[in-house]
Amino acid sequence: MSPFVLMILLSSLGLGTTLTFASSHWLLAWMGLEINTLAIAPLMAQHHHPRAIEATTKYFLTQATAAAMILFASTTNAWMTGEWSINNLSNPLASTMFTAALALKIGLAPVHFWMPEVLQGLDLLTGLILSTWQKLAPFALIVQTAHNIDPLLLTLLGVTSTLVGGWGGLNQTQLRKILAYSSIAHMGWMVIVIQYAPQLTLLALGTYIIMTSATFMTLKMSMTTKINTLATTWSKSPTLASMTALVLLSLGGLPPLTGFMPKWMILQELTKQDLPTIATMMALTAVISLYFYLRLCYTMTLTISPNTNNSVTPWRTKTTQTTLPLALLITAALGLLPMTPTIMMLTT
Repeated sequence: MSPFVLMILLSSLGLGTTLTFASSHWLLAWMGLEINTLAIAPLMAQHHHPRAIEATTKYFLTQATAAAMILFASTTNAWMTGEWSINNLSNPLASTMFTAALALKIGLAPVHFWMPEVLQGLDLLTGLILSTWQKLAPFALIVQTAHNIDPLLLTLLGVTSTLVGGWGGLNQTQLRKILAYSSIAHMGWMVIVIQYAPQLTLLALGTYIIMTSATFMTLKMSMTTKINTLATTWSKSPTLASMTALVLLSLGGLPPLTGFMPKWMILQELTKQDLPTIATMMALTAVISLYFYLRLCYTMTLTISPNTNNSVTPWRTKTTQTTLPLALLITAALGLLPMTPTIMMLTT
């Protein structure tokens, strides 16, 4: 792809998200989401592989459906209330429809089916954009309208997403599908607490973006897309293998790593809101997710890949990728837990 075209597409991605962030009118917010979708579609299909084209088509149809639902919900709300303001989503039908559309946009269960299939068809860098940047604009709308959405609906979406994200990743061998189910589970953690403490949702989203970016970039550095090829990572770079294992454990939410911070805060908030049953269910679903993260760590650090003497030795080739962003992201993904009081003070 031409650098000029790539610059235009990446600028359009930034423009769409910024437009949604800055808008207080439904049509402007919808326009920002559409610019986002149209900008990422060429990036997804740039390799002209049948799998990439299939993933792009699935993504486009899903996002177009969600955009149509958002437009219909906002029109219904304006028809009933006479208001086009985002904060005034007072019609119950429009509110439910809008929530379903945004759940489809970010891949919340039970409308998550497109996410693993689409992510599996993309290269790791485009998958990184889809898993991180593309979540920002829909989440901005969810945060703005959370006070008008039925709390039971948000709770059901959150618990279902964490369950599906945990169970769905257990039987996978493709790393991109595992990261897709990881994304679904993390989205559930963010949605469950948004009605009580939106700042915790933003905290969870920020830490998720840091940890997922570090994971995608380490996999890109080691050129692995399947579990069985993870076993060669130790031969290529023991340091990278160790750091990747720790980042995966951070994604799983183990202390003393960064990923423990949002889960700890969300469980504490749910307990404060007198919801011990929901908090217990969320903690148990985190254990299910932790199983497949541990499986990846086991394959990477405790399994030696079978190699013959005349096999290709990819670890002897020098990489041309820049390592500074990866080093910064890994550091943030592993060491932010001691800064929890400062971060909480900044977000409140």
